[in-house]
Amino acid sequence: MGGILVLALMLSSCSAITPQPRDPDTLVRLADDDIKGIDPQSSSDLATMRVAADQFEGVTRLNGKGIAEPGLAQSWRTTADGLTWQFDIRTGLRFTDGTAISAASFVAVWKRLVDPRSPSPLQDLARPIAAMAAQGPHLLVVRLRHPAPHLPELLAHPALAALPLHRPGWATERPVTASGAYRLSEWVLNDHIRLERNPAWHEGRAPIAGIEWKPVSDSLTGMRAFLGGQADIAGEFPASRLRSLSARLGSAVHIAPYRGSYYFAFNTRRPPFNDVRIRRALGLAVDRVWLAKSLIATGVSPATSVVPPQLLHDCTENSSAPSPLKERLDQARKLLREAGYGPTRPLHFSIRFNSDTDHKRAAVALAAMWAPLGVKADLLNSEASLHFASLRRGDFDLARSGWIGDVSAPENFLSIHRSDAGPANYSGYANPRFDAALDQAEQHANPQRRACGMRKAAAILAEDAPILPLWFYVSKSLVSDRVAGWQDNLANAHPSRTLWFKQ
Repeated sequence: MGGILVLALMLSSCSAITPQPRDPDTLVRLADDDIKGIDPQSSSDLATMRVAADQFEGVTRLNGKGIAEPGLAQSWRTTADGLTWQFDIRTGLRFTDGTAISAASFVAVWKRLVDPRSPSPLQDLARPIAAMAAQGPHLLVVRLRHPAPHLPELLAHPALAALPLHRPGWATERPVTASGAYRLSEWVLNDHIRLERNPAWHEGRAPIAGIEWKPVSDSLTGMRAFLGGQADIAGEFPASRLRSLSARLGSAVHIAPYRGSYYFAFNTRRPPFNDVRIRRALGLAVDRVWLAKSLIATGVSPATSVVPPQLLHDCTENSSAPSPLKERLDQARKLLREAGYGPTRPLHFSIRFNSDTDHKRAAVALAAMWAPLGVKADLLNSEASLHFASLRRGDFDLARSGWIGDVSAPENFLSIHRSDAGPANYSGYANPRFDAALDQAEQHANPQRRACGMRKAAAILAEDAPILPLWFYVSKSLVSDRVAGWQDNLANAHPSRTLWFKQ
């Protein structure tokens, strides 16, 4: 009896996905979580956006290289000052229910997103857009508050795609009325999402007949599902398994630079982290090189800023090597003493992180690095939805966070730390000087001046240290050798319509 129980426990721990016969015409993709809804304006998480991008197409869209290309618009142009853009909408476009898609469709979507009554967490995404108007059915005019060279990429975001707003309750219908290559036919909460070809898509038949997205919150479980043949694509795997996976799978393992930064957020609204000296002290004591090169060891690079360096390449900077760790620890002790902490009054707080092996490893490593300072850090683990709900409420001391860029623009990484960013500003950071520097940088159309302005704003944020940057992400994926079309890219964008099965 005991042996049977042990065997059952071993089998249950191997995979949360029960092996089932596979449909050879269906591409099975693993997501790191279930989607939060059908409406891409209602959530900001990656899982929701990736499923939405399969169903809803905008005036532009991302190609297999993660670059904006014509979508429901066939071309566009802009004025010399970069403030007015015109998009030529294709003729004959229709939703799956036969309703025509016109320039006015995009105006309605934009107005819905920016409506002050809208609860969308993505409102700030559309902040550069001052006005949007349809001049006839096939010409969309977009006017900006300030230059935004990334507008074509911004308009590829599912929140600004052609959504079937003409149908009340469209997000609850099955199949969902779509404008993209696929339409959702079935959603079983926390189990799977099935997509089928959209027969009204302007390019005809998508290369693969069916797409199935499966939520797997634990990267180890996802890896095991892929190895067991239950998935064609796993979007994550534990960093500690890279070497063994590479030896076993070879070219099926994909590692690439990713526009994302991994960090922990200090709660600056309350003690002890309303004191910048304490935040700086803890930052000085972190060995980021060891974390990136030895703990994670997947090609991630150490980070002291939230903005990936690829997004600031137009502004060169002479960066100096960090001071030796011993010197930094001495500086950290001095700052803590000035703030009133030391052997007789140790700094004590909790580190919150969401369930994942690598998040736990990072939290444990930070606690160990701070121990020589006399700092006592408790570890607090919770499921992802509870974790981020706590961050939005400001119910934490120090918490695991990070940012994956919606677009390849520095301001997308910086704007969530503005004083008016709302719940997305987890740390509660508020500095008018930072806000002003970001506003000024956004006024520049010249790429170099714009990038240097963004770098200045990023430096102010780093000086105030409301967050603790650790490393810049790489994307980690497992892709079956039967899948073609996969191209590693900075956006880690791999729309299902860009993939096909090898013959």
